[in-house]
Amino acid sequence: MERLLYISQQTATASHADNILAACEAGCRWIQLRVKNGDASAAAFQAMDICRQYGATLTINDHPDIAKAVGAHGVHVGLQDMPVAEARAIAGPQAIIGGTANTPEDALAHAAAGADYVGYGPFRFTTTKEKLSPVLGLAGYNRLMAARPNVPIIAIGGILLTDIPALLDTGVYGIAVSGLITHAPDKKSLVQQILDSIWTNS
Repeated sequence: MERLLYISQQTATASHADNILAACEAGCRWIQLRVKNGDASAAAFQAMDICRQYGATLTINDHPDIAKAVGAHGVHVGLQDMPVAEARAIAGPQAIIGGTANTPEDALAHAAAGADYVGYGPFRFTTTKEKLSPVLGLAGYNRLMAARPNVPIIAIGGILLTDIPALLDTGVYGIAVSGLITHAPDKKSLVQQILDSIWTNS
């Protein structure tokens, strides 16, 4: 499993597919398509074509049926979406299944239900996600890691390049970002800096 996850977003000048292509060109090799408004099907087929071209892993947020239909590698479910076990039943036994968590109890429940990883956050306030859960900060990650979850933990939520060393010190496996890459003037340079920081501080 890759240790840097790019979560797609649509901007005023670029579609999900545009931003996924830019992230892959910059060096991201794990992409999550996250379409919260409207039909995700067309974007999923576009995203899968791009990810095949770059040898990247694609997971689809919220829609295991779409993930299966387009041949994506897996699916991610939020706290208010379907349970991990139900998502796996739809997407298939080989699918990568991730779940969102905001408390150690959430994370451990996902792990017990068979999640392959847990997206834990938000680290700090972010405008990327509506109905944001309580912000965790480093203390929140330390509380989770003290509970010894037996699946990889991906930190998410308003993470900046300078946050990565301290987050990795808590024991998390990887980092998920969206706007940080989407809005970067030099995406390739930024992605390389993120990857360097992940491997240097692991």
